[in-house]
Amino acid sequence: MYDFLSYHKEAGVGTLTLNRPGVYNAFNDGLTYEIQDVLKAVKKDDEVRVLVITGEGKAFCSGQDLKESASQKDRSFSDSLHKRYNPIIRAIRELPKPVICRLNGVAAGAGCSLALACDIIVASEEAKLIEVFINIALVLDSGSSYFLPRLIGSSKAFEMSTMGTRVSGKEAFEMGLVNKVVSANELDDAVKGYTDYYAKAPTRSIGIIKKMLNKSQNSSLNEMLEYEAYCQDIAGSSEDYKEGLNAFLEKRKPDFKGK
Repeated sequence: MYDFLSYHKEAGVGTLTLNRPGVYNAFNDGLTYEIQDVLKAVKKDDEVRVLVITGEGKAFCSGQDLKESASQKDRSFSDSLHKRYNPIIRAIRELPKPVICRLNGVAAGAGCSLALACDIIVASEEAKLIEVFINIALVLDSGSSYFLPRLIGSSKAFEMSTMGTRVSGKEAFEMGLVNKVVSANELDDAVKGYTDYYAKAPTRSIGIIKKMLNKSQNSSLNEMLEYEAYCQDIAGSSEDYKEGLNAFLEKRKPDFKGK
């Protein structure tokens, strides 16, 4: 079905795998549009309760395929971002479901941005995050200028982005860039620990929480207090809330359906 990625779903978990291992899963036009297509499908698919994004082979994603870019002489950077990259980042942040990055190897440039846009990053010790834009005299894009300072502060973000610093999986964990770092042979089990939880969690409520946290980045306390009250009414009308309450009263484990 897809030429540059693979996608499958099983037991509530969707897995999107970038599949251009020969070029370290670098983005070409086709791959970016295919990712957009999968994200649209996942949003509409009630069977998918959590999405995992990863890369085939040794790398997660090395960013834009520069050989392809060099062959397109009149390419507009802004058009490329508006049509190809920005829709991906927005779709991940607006997806009302958790998105987990299985960071199996290098994530560079826009590939680093893709990882940072996810809700949770589980990294291999062999993984590296690199904002490589400066190495060809370009600037951050695909959301990195938004995510980096919020995750690690302005000074570290400046250093990482202006020096093209290679950050290992362990260093990324210590900096707060990733949620968990494990050895390569433990990566699948570590990701499964998250997907097992989210595939049976109250998905609708998690989607609301994700929206709240996004909004809080640029809101005052009073604005968030009002928004919390608004959102709590929505969550309190869900089927999962009723199930959770009944399970508590009946002293059993809730069976959430994500509705």
